[in-house]
Amino acid sequence: MSGQDEDAYVYDEATGEWISASDAAAAPVMPEGGVEVRDSVGNLLADGDQVTLIKDLTVKGAGQTLKRGTLIKSIRLTGDAQEIDCKYDGIKGLVLRAEFVRKR
Repeated sequence: MSGQDEDAYVYDEATGEWISASDAAAAPVMPEGGVEVRDSVGNLLADGDQVTLIKDLTVKGAGQTLKRGTLIKSIRLTGDAQEIDCKYDGIKGLVLRAEFVRKR
């Protein structure tokens, strides 16, 4: 039976190819959205994480500046590798670039 297990193949939907079961088990698992979002220092971000701003950012349309060190709670990933959706008091629909935040 062990010879049969070595010959098992699975269909990889990401590449559209048949690969051996052992290669599929060794492959890294992508997040649900399919895109890895990393902060300014390379930490992997996920929905619900808290991040801190690493630079003063002027928010267009809100008429205010978010200062360096501002804590943003409960982020959401957008499916874009560089954008995260978040809430902040007084600003609706705030989208930040991942390069300007650091995971807390």
